Amino acid sequence: MRILLTNDDGIGSDGIQTLFRVLSPNNDVWVVAPEAEKSGGSHSITLHDALRVRKTGENQYSCRGTTVDCVLVAVMGLVPQGIDLVISGINHGPNLGTDILYSATAAGARQATLMGIPSVALSTGNYRAPFDFQPCAEFAARNLDVFRALGTDDHFLNINFPATGTAGARTVITFPSRRIYRDEMTTHVAPNGDIYCFMGGKPPEALLEEGSDCLVVTQGGISISPIHAHPRNWGSIEESYRGVTFL
Repeated sequence: MRILLTNDDGIGSDGIQTLFRVLSPNNDVWVVAPEAEKSGGSHSITLHDALRVRKTGENQYSCRGTTVDCVLVAVMGLVPQGIDLVISGINHGPNLGTDILYSATAAGARQATLMGIPSVALSTGNYRAPFDFQPCAEFAARNLDVFRALGTDDHFLNINFPATGTAGARTVITFPSRRIYRDEMTTHVAPNGDIYCFMGGKPPEALLEEGSDCLVVTQGGISISPIHAHPRNWGSIEESYRGVTFL
């Protein structure tokens, strides 16, 4: 199977290199990833500048661009045609619930889906080292055929592993939870009057609803959320607007 790996933590991150090492013996694996960290970049692309691509190893390339840029460059010519699966990650930290609106890890998988390639985003449940990437990569290796078979052009899989105990953990199909952010901003004024703003705050909390990704990961399970790639309203929200007159 020909597999493209990308991420938002950068070409040298342990997560993507562990995936490459585990998947390469039995697959044709290519890595195209940002040359520097692009966390929180969402689905941004580079429109008004050239993208420098540099070979960093066998079948491995860094790109001076975003995660989505990496997928575009790879699919549109850098990697030989016939990519069977795109895996974005393994991310250093979770991408749960509304995190996927900000996550460039999720965006890498979304872009591949929009280009007609089955795709998966992988993330770990802990925010800081040590990260146990090996069992996460082994889970991916065992399920490559499943990922590919489930792939369609309208959704990708957002998978979050627990902080510990991934080996042997149960898998649960989930929905994205609602995250509660406690963002804080600190500002400093420079002598010339420029204002420097630094974003921070405590890790987000979540509504631990039954069947949600956050609840499953908190309970030590592996959360698998199918995520629609196309921006349309699903379910009853469209019905609630029928008959409304806008002035």
